[in-house]
Amino acid sequence: MPLTRIHTLLIANRGEIVSRVARTAREMGIRSIAVFSDADAGAPFLQSCDLSICIGGERPADSYLSVEKILKAALQSGAQAIHPGYGFLSENAEFAQAVISAGLVWVGPPPEAMRAMGDKAQSRQYMQQAGVPVLPGSAHASTDLSALAAEALTLGFPLMVKASAGGGGRGMRLVLDEHGLPSALQSAFNEALAAFGDGRLLLERALLSPRHVEVQLLADSHGHVIHLGERDCTVQRRHQKLIEEAPSPAVNPALRRRLGDAAAKVASAVQYVGAGTVEFLLDTEPGQEHTFYFMEMNTRLQVEHPVTEALVSEDLVAWQLRIAMGEHLSLQQEDMVQRFESGGHAIEVRLCAEDTSQQHMPQSGTLLFWQQPTGLRCDTALASGMTISPFYDSMMGKLIAHAHTRDLAITQLADGLDRTVCLGLQTNRGFLAQTLRSEVFGNGHFSTAVLEHDLHALTQAAPSSGLHALAAVLVASLPRHSSNMPSDGWWNWRSNNHLSMQVPVRSNEQLRLWQVTYQDGIWNASFDNTTHCIADLKASYCNEEAKAVLLNTRANGSSNGQLTALLDGQPMSFSFAWSSDGLWLQHRDEQLFVQDERYRPAGSAQTEKDKEILAPMHGRVVRLHVASGEAVIAGQLVLVLEAMKMEHHLHAPCDGVIDQVLVSENMQVAQRQLLIRLV
Repeated sequence: MPLTRIHTLLIANRGEIVSRVARTAREMGIRSIAVFSDADAGAPFLQSCDLSICIGGERPADSYLSVEKILKAALQSGAQAIHPGYGFLSENAEFAQAVISAGLVWVGPPPEAMRAMGDKAQSRQYMQQAGVPVLPGSAHASTDLSALAAEALTLGFPLMVKASAGGGGRGMRLVLDEHGLPSALQSAFNEALAAFGDGRLLLERALLSPRHVEVQLLADSHGHVIHLGERDCTVQRRHQKLIEEAPSPAVNPALRRRLGDAAAKVASAVQYVGAGTVEFLLDTEPGQEHTFYFMEMNTRLQVEHPVTEALVSEDLVAWQLRIAMGEHLSLQQEDMVQRFESGGHAIEVRLCAEDTSQQHMPQSGTLLFWQQPTGLRCDTALASGMTISPFYDSMMGKLIAHAHTRDLAITQLADGLDRTVCLGLQTNRGFLAQTLRSEVFGNGHFSTAVLEHDLHALTQAAPSSGLHALAAVLVASLPRHSSNMPSDGWWNWRSNNHLSMQVPVRSNEQLRLWQVTYQDGIWNASFDNTTHCIADLKASYCNEEAKAVLLNTRANGSSNGQLTALLDGQPMSFSFAWSSDGLWLQHRDEQLFVQDERYRPAGSAQTEKDKEILAPMHGRVVRLHVASGEAVIAGQLVLVLEAMKMEHHLHAPCDGVIDQVLVSENMQVAQRQLLIRLV
């Protein structure tokens, strides 16, 4: 392969992926080009590139999954090469071939290798031929759900339904018995089709409590293949990784070399070129701890590649570009293993827009206040005021800690999450910090069921009573500038005036009526026989514009900044963000959103609200399972909503009769929009 110098690179992706690739391109003197959908117009990641081109649309199928639009943008911009990032078209062999056929450099593996590994059923056959252990499963991928159901009965349960294309946990369903099979097949098919444009599925016998371990590979076009150690991706929810670390607490040096050798065999079997990852399931049953099975190969860069970069001190994106230009891979295997094993410990967390108290339900909306911590590697493309779109994945970015020991890396990363300000919508920031600090994670002995079983209680964590009290005080004291609302604000706090009022605030659909008093610079807030004292309350704003929004036009804008106070005698600091919807507060791993109910119009009775089904997020109605006049029972599936590339099932809240169906299939709906009403 002749050397080809890349001068201009188009990055066919979005968000932090684009910023990450563009950073390395800039360091290598390569001009970068971003593409963006209508939903991403003005997004921060566009600023990381030298040029950005709109490819229209909002949904992935109309933008980032459109081969025609991306190739057109590349040719119009004068790009010599295309880097696909991870997700979207990164593992689409037809896209890779189209790039090559257009005379452009494809920064990725050969299309033939992608096809071999992209069809997970076919890749299983390659592994068996190469002597790599695999679990029993489908010989071929299929979209025939009836045939797959029949095959499942032959394979036996438990089993995993898996999308043949793509990755990231999309189109995966664990099936424990035949009763759950039909819905799992249909849901996995729809999700895979939406995420990858390919609905083919396969079946595989499931290990119920394995560890998920993967091996990073690099291979050049001259036949040199090496592995760069393993990553542990066991902490997952809905088969999507949340926390990744290297080295794996479950892998010793001998097992590391066995896994690496098996991964290298996988790459050699398909003449792989570029960066790739081979994923394995590691059995955790007593006596089987060092038994592993091939799971799949991701023919792309992984989201979690920074933890490997931290240990081996190599830029994997730079190696992707160098290999694509025809260079020899100069890294040597034993040197990489020694670097890895002496490189300390690295941990990455995925910051996602999701409500962990509602089964990690994806969220969308405005990020009112974003501030990343110092001392960590932060792969993000976020800014205060940006929109988190309902059309794409819920992952907002990644935070990575690297230290001499695992315990120190855990401490640094948990502390960094506490110092990460992320207000305006629900995220998993606090949940991640709690998980890192948990005894279960700290001891390193867990399986992929850790979130479902061992750490399930963490999803129920609630803000402290003191944080609620502070919110009530802020609601009572800050101006709303409406004709029927008081204008007393921050400037009157130092007066000696006495204030006493009842402050109703709502959080998570729960209404609390606080009794708030103020005198001589001290606030007291009482609720349910609990009183909190708040003194020496001071605010600083991110900028003068944020302060002006609060004091003059808060109903039409947002304001954010920092607070300090003595809360029950303890000095504490908080981050805040106001918007027309309410107040967001954050203290360490706690986060709270409250709404001022003092002047809100009276709503319908709670009994009526209990019979309404609202959209939990922005999304698209995929399927309606009921019609007007139909009787339903509590818990019955009534509607399926697609948001952030995943399906979400909505159920009847009580027994009743469908009075109104206010939406239709394929309709786009907003968060909290009324979908169905019962009587």
